[in-house]
Amino acid sequence: MILVIKHFFYKNYVGLSIWPFIILKNIHLKEDAVLINHERIHLRQQLEMLILPFYIFYILEWLIRSAIYLDSYKAYQNISFEREAYHNEKQLDYIERRRPFSFLKYL
Repeated sequence: MILVIKHFFYKNYVGLSIWPFIILKNIHLKEDAVLINHERIHLRQQLEMLILPFYIFYILEWLIRSAIYLDSYKAYQNISFEREAYHNEKQLDYIERRRPFSFLKYL
């Protein structure tokens, strides 16, 4: 399910997945197939990790990478979940052929 909430986002962020929703900054983003695919990859990651552990792991990995890079945005870009999603977002059939726990190879 896709929701549009304009004032939910910080800086240049335009989309977010919180099981079972994809939240977008504006309605026009519903037409962005690459963005929607990126967020669908996150929904699959969340589901396979039984949702709550996904968020715990995501935050812990961000904290560790923030300490390593001393840059919160670079840390975000290098979270394994994000690396998988960014690497495969343009492959619109990725969800259908994705193997469980594929984010692990991006650690």
